[in-house]
Formats: sequence, C-alpha cells, structure tokens
Amino acid sequence: MDHKRLTLFAGHYGSGKTNIAVNYALRLASEGKRVCIADLDIVNPYFRTKDSEAELREAGVELISPRFANSNVDLPALPPESYRLVQDRSVYGIMDIGGDDRGAYALGRFSAAIRAENDYRMAFVVNCHRPLTSTAEDAVEIMREIEAAAGLRFTCIVNNSNIGPETTPETLLDSLEFVTRLSSLTGLEVWMHTAERAVAEKLSGLDVMPMTLQKKYFDLPR
Repeated sequence: MDHKRLTLFAGHYGSGKTNIAVNYALRLASEGKRVCIADLDIVNPYFRTKDSEAELREAGVELISPRFANSNVDLPALPPESYRLVQDRSVYGIMDIGGDDRGAYALGRFSAAIRAENDYRMAFVVNCHRPLTSTAEDAVEIMREIEAAAGLRFTCIVNNSNIGPETTPETLLDSLEFVTRLSSLTGLEVWMHTAERAVAEKLSGLDVMPMTLQKKYFDLPR
C-alpha cells in the first residue's frame, strides 16, 4: 500500500472514520514507521481516537487529542500540539477529522501548510448503509460540503460500508456498485475497502484492509 506522509480521514457522522484512522495508524506502526495521530473532531465528543489510547501507545503511536476528550467537558478547541503534524516531516501524520462540514472547519487552519508540502491523501470515508449517504449522489453532496469547509479537496474514497456485527462478505460486495458510481461521479479512486478482520479474510478476491471494530462504533443510531 502506498503511503503519504499525511493522511486525512473525513466523512459523514457515523461513517467509521475514527476507527479507520486508528487501524491505519497501527498498520503504519507495524511497518516500522514513526506515527502520530491527531483527533481533530471538535463536534462529537463521544467516539474518539482517545478510546484507543492504550493500544496506540503500546504500538508506539503518539496520540494528540483535545485536553478534555473522554470527559464530561466538551470545549470546541484543538490542542496546540496538533500543529506538529504539519511541521514535523519526520513522522507519518494521521488526522481524524470531525464529521460533516462543521467538523471540517477545524482542518482549515492547516490546509495551506498541507497544500504547500503536497504529500497528503485526504480520504472520504463512506458507508452506503448510513441514512444520508445511501446514494452516491447524496454522498457527493456531503463530500462537497466538507471540502468547502476544510479548504482541501478529497483525493480518494474509502469504502467502509457495513451494518455493524451483522456485516457479511456479501454486505461489502453489494456496496461495490454504489462506490463505483461514487468514484465515477467524483473522478476519485477507491483507495481501499475496509471490513472487520473475520469478514475481510473471506474476501480474498477484493483488496480489503482488515480492522478490529470496537462495539461502540456499531451502536450509532441508524
């Protein structure tokens, strides 16, 4: 898999971008890379990268998260350490962007530096089983709103179509028509498909990044 120095994951609320960001960080670390992941989600305080702090630390991944993450205090502010991801080019940086256009505004303060370095991938994470991205046309609308708020264009698509613990290999295979249509409408490549490890192992004919899905990501309202 080709890696950029900066990888940004964004998408509609409930798309699974946080879980993918964590799993991708662990994958980079397993390849011997210095990795730093930043939680830039100032919208949703409940499903955070910090939930995987122990696992990330054990793998040698540095975590930057809001000071009050996982507490009962929710302040819409980013930690100053977040700037390290665009300043320190010796690390592979991963950004978990807040859901929809509201969360993407936080990325705006980094966009000029990211464009200047020009060594980034901005992935639109999509799940066609979520209500507001059930059609490719609806997904494009969400995508454009995020781009306008972030000041950056998406460069690829991550297909994270699942129905939680009920996901089967057929669930992902059935999403291929949707994601192909989305790719055609936007001109963006499908960078990867993702699935829980047991499902991914049954899809040998499709390039799927296996993930360890935490149960709490299944409990989002549908």
